[in-house]
Amino acid sequence: MKALTIRQPWAGAIVHQDKRVENRTWKLPARHHGARILIHAGAQLDKNAKIHGPHFGDYAAIIGVATITGCHWSDDGSCCDPWGFEKTYHWTLNDIAALPKPVTARGALGFWTPPADVLDAILAQWKAAAL
Repeated sequence: MKALTIRQPWAGAIVHQDKRVENRTWKLPARHHGARILIHAGAQLDKNAKIHGPHFGDYAAIIGVATITGCHWSDDGSCCDPWGFEKTYHWTLNDIAALPKPVTARGALGFWTPPADVLDAILAQWKAAAL
């Protein structure tokens, strides 16, 4: 299973709020359309983020799972209000579930495969919580 690193507070907003779009400068590769992915909260905060609500303190950890259900370009971002950015690809996410306990992991750019021990820890939670 692949993981995608997303800076906080965006990763937390996906897993714990109603953010159902991930803004990217690059188009979703076709092979990942419909894929179930791990949501990894990056080690750094996006200092430009201006969102309201709780602060999610999990960094450098896999915090949830989601399915990528689509990708489209947006010039003005209005199609995915309030989360869509302008002049970006919007990757749509569904079937989102938080892990009961974040699993510490080092992230990477793009899609990446977590090490076996991290996947084992996620799988144990997945089975217990039926994610």
